[in-house]
Amino acid sequence: MQSMLVGQTQHKVSEAQSRRRRRSIADLLAPLEVQAEKSPNLLIEHGARFVTQGETYELPRYRFVGPQGGDAPIRVGIFAGIHGDKPEGAYAAVHFLKLLEQRPELARGYCLSVYQVCNPTAFEDSTRHSRSGKDLNREFWKNSQEPEVRLLEHELQAGCFHGIISLHTDGTATGVYGVARGALLTRQLIEPALQAAEVFLPRDKRAIIHGLPSEDGIMHNSHPGMLSAPPMATPRPFEIVLETPQWPPAFVKEGALALALRTILSEYTKFIAYARNL
Repeated sequence: MQSMLVGQTQHKVSEAQSRRRRRSIADLLAPLEVQAEKSPNLLIEHGARFVTQGETYELPRYRFVGPQGGDAPIRVGIFAGIHGDKPEGAYAAVHFLKLLEQRPELARGYCLSVYQVCNPTAFEDSTRHSRSGKDLNREFWKNSQEPEVRLLEHELQAGCFHGIISLHTDGTATGVYGVARGALLTRQLIEPALQAAEVFLPRDKRAIIHGLPSEDGIMHNSHPGMLSAPPMATPRPFEIVLETPQWPPAFVKEGALALALRTILSEYTKFIAYARNL
């Protein structure tokens, strides 16, 4: 009986210690909560909830509507925090929204849907996998039963995005690099974005990255199951994955990703304007 009580006590202590060690999603998003209260551009969207191991979580969703650009807004989804052990993308997404609040003209003509924490339990636990033990970035469009993936697939379908941008950090990278998929113009968007990021970081120019061919820091293939547009989406949106190395200070990585994001929006606006004049 005594050993059972000791075991139960140790389990409760272990649970309490685990809760204390958890990284706080609320702390990450606190600046945006304050910003949204007074911002005419930033909206918080609640309701995307799921339950895992008896706990209820919400998939954070923010929408930034830039000044009107003349036509219907360009819809772009920005996704971060799919791996909780590398949270830099989540912090960069928050940093980018704070920047847009100061300079909303950078998002003129855009409606940006931003998902800072695509894997809430992994973010809390500082782990690559979700609390169910799955690498969520290998689960997309495979009839996955993971609730986070199902919610994100719904968002990807309902959003009808013109573009999808994913923010990542790679512990083995020697510099910044990217993955270009989807629409043919993606190459014309990712090259300027990487050039902009090189203000902060060198480019990873290895010929092989994670077993896949790369040319001047740009890859065109990716691992199956990565977060992406619906397989049957027509027309295909541009799809860009931005990867920073893990070794630089956090502010350097945030700056590189924010500048790359600004550049993608600017270059796509130029493309749309050019297409109208054809």
